[in-house]
Amino acid sequence: MQLITSRLHLRPVINSDADVLFIIYGDPTTNTFNPAGPYPDTDYARDVLARWLKHWEDYSFGNWAISLRDNPERIIGFGGLSIRSYADASINNLGYRFSAESWGKGLATEFAKHAVSYGFSELKLPEISAVVRANHPASQKVLANAALRYVRDIHDVKNAPASMLFTLTHAEWDKKSG
Repeated sequence: MQLITSRLHLRPVINSDADVLFIIYGDPTTNTFNPAGPYPDTDYARDVLARWLKHWEDYSFGNWAISLRDNPERIIGFGGLSIRSYADASINNLGYRFSAESWGKGLATEFAKHAVSYGFSELKLPEISAVVRANHPASQKVLANAALRYVRDIHDVKNAPASMLFTLTHAEWDKKSG
């Protein structure tokens, strides 16, 4: 199942995405706000990808490989919706990471809005949440532009400052989009 936005092409991740996953998630620049730091090697990326593929198998949704619509073979990021546990909560998590060369073009906002719409209209999720670091204003702006709102801090990374939990319920989305 592939999805198209005005500028983006999304497809479910596949096994052969491991090298590109490592390139993007192993880049220190894309991990500036990630206290866990970049992926250490391709094997780590393969393990993450295996979990993402299992999520697709178990729930029929998950992470997509993201490319530009006019160049669908070249992956510029990964993102999607997944069931995650953070601190004391299990959430329908909106997550994304784009290559640094893709920053500042509104692509993350376009992706996030589309993922939220898909999660509510197609998957019928009751709510969608995202976790962002307090020192990452660009990502906070993406979430706000996708209509998620800050609800509380959560302690999701040991020995690190709290993260911010943003959430949007299906009912709130219906009011805003209707």
